Amino acid sequence: MIELQRDPFGRVMLVLDGVEHRAMLPVRAFPISAPDEGIALVGSEGRELAWIEHLADLPPAQRAIVEEELATREFMPEIRRIVRVSGYVTPCTWTVETDRGETAFVLKSEESIRRLSRRGLLIADSRGISFLVRDMRELDAASRKVLDRFL
Repeated sequence: MIELQRDPFGRVMLVLDGVEHRAMLPVRAFPISAPDEGIALVGSEGRELAWIEHLADLPPAQRAIVEEELATREFMPEIRRIVRVSGYVTPCTWTVETDRGETAFVLKSEESIRRLSRRGLLIADSRGISFLVRDMRELDAASRKVLDRFL
């Protein structure tokens, strides 16, 4: 049985079979396709210490610790709407509405848009930040039309 708690410095500590492992990090195996499944608990030396099959299997307090740690390590805004693009030739500036608010980024080339599945896309901006389009069908018609011009 595993137990997760924070040490006095706020770092996550894993207690596994009575042995304390300090400075533990959770790492998702499939951050896009199955974000709540397959989470490795990795020690400070980079070795997997434990495996969580499903995040929902953890007690609420421990699940909250894992989710907090994952949120501090991962930053992948999800595009909800494309507000405008500066042009249809790259590089161009995209203004988008995401799950974290409105922002603008520079798309360097069409190759910066990568298909994840039939419906999902990963768009990398010029600074290396990745934006997720989970399902193109959920975007409004104008946003889909912009994407069609670049795909």
